[in-house]
Amino acid sequence: MEKRLKGSCTTILVGKKASIDGSTIISRNDDGHEALDPEKFVVINPADQPRHYQSVISGVKVELPDNPLRYTSIPNSILTNGIWPAAGINSDNVAMSATETITTNSRVMGIDPYVAGGLGEEDLVTLVLPYIHSAKEGVERLGSLLAQYGTYEPNGIAFSDNNEIWWLETIGGHHWAAKRIPDDAYVVAPNRMNIDDFDFNADDTLASDDLKDLIAKYNLNPDFDGVNLRHIFGSATDKDTVYNNPRAWFGQKYFTPDVEHDPQDQDLPFICHANRKITIEDVKYVLSSHFENTKYDVYGDGSESDKTKFRPIGINRNHDVHILQIRNNVPDSIAGIHWLAFGANTFNTVVPFYANVDDTPAAYKDADGTFNLNHMYWLSCTTALLGDTDYDLYVDFRNTFALEAMGAYRKIQNDTDAAIANGADVKILKEANEKLSNESFTRQTKLLGDMVTFGSEHMKLRYNLND
Repeated sequence: MEKRLKGSCTTILVGKKASIDGSTIISRNDDGHEALDPEKFVVINPADQPRHYQSVISGVKVELPDNPLRYTSIPNSILTNGIWPAAGINSDNVAMSATETITTNSRVMGIDPYVAGGLGEEDLVTLVLPYIHSAKEGVERLGSLLAQYGTYEPNGIAFSDNNEIWWLETIGGHHWAAKRIPDDAYVVAPNRMNIDDFDFNADDTLASDDLKDLIAKYNLNPDFDGVNLRHIFGSATDKDTVYNNPRAWFGQKYFTPDVEHDPQDQDLPFICHANRKITIEDVKYVLSSHFENTKYDVYGDGSESDKTKFRPIGINRNHDVHILQIRNNVPDSIAGIHWLAFGANTFNTVVPFYANVDDTPAAYKDADGTFNLNHMYWLSCTTALLGDTDYDLYVDFRNTFALEAMGAYRKIQNDTDAAIANGADVKILKEANEKLSNESFTRQTKLLGDMVTFGSEHMKLRYNLND
């Protein structure tokens, strides 16, 4: 199997009664091992979906059905290691994000080892999203594929439709467990096994047929009472206390500030409830965060030890952030919104692209491995790089940009929604996406230009005389 260095991500899930407008929301930072790994935003039409799939990394071959749905996708631009579609929304308004790399322990690996020739993050969206008509059906299809082919890595995968959100975590080579997220709840999931309390007999859980028996047979449960899957199948390592747990802590601190936790706590809850309804802007803020207003802020005034102690959520290895929103207050034809931004999240904004289209704007779909400021991926990465050189100098530019850009995007979206409600043809959605792309590109270019102009006056390479 070809070796690929693993990256890491952060996931946020928001139930329909926890969001401000009754939408379901699944979102994730798609982080890599390398700081740069170009991605693009495309639509996979049924004619373009493979029928005979073969993984690049593991070589596994999977025969696929003849009736795929159309879906949005965020694949790698350079296909050396395969497609890596990351996330998308299909034409039945079902969304999927894959994957959040998670953790395991030696007890599990001794029972059900990984399968070198199995499935992995490279493959899952391609094999599942085009064939499912509900979030729960996504869990069931992926579960059957895991049982048949196995996996070579531990992952968490999110599914949503307009009504439900399901979260699945793989266990060992062939096993898995999934939980429906309560409608009034949210989840912040870093790179660890996240599901805690689990009831095999509940209506809101699914699992491998023999998972409960496996726990009993091999004496896997360390607790005296109850079933906590994170305790049974996950990790509680020193790395978790600095790499994973603090990210969950910060997200929970932001959404539920009245609940006090320690950032290194190994038992931060999986299912949480916010003190207000959650917006897209809230989700983007947390997925861009670097422990703002704490001593752990990378750009803050804490000690160097504190500022480098924890792994931030927004990081140079963010390749995209996607927020997949399935709305309930609009017609089905415009329910799916694929919010998207590229590059490190500190100096970008998410754009609300309509998913019910057969193509995407050139600035978002044509990036390759050659640096080119005409492509949003490279433009966003460049802006973030300059911002990183002096965050305090540039952050006000970023704040003004984000406020004004999001307002402009929402105006385009509101106008388009109204046109559809008044009987306009859905063909206008592609035009709306072009408007959104142009607006985003123009504003991102202006942000970079403003930063260059202002920053030039503050370069160290200068010498002032009164002449």
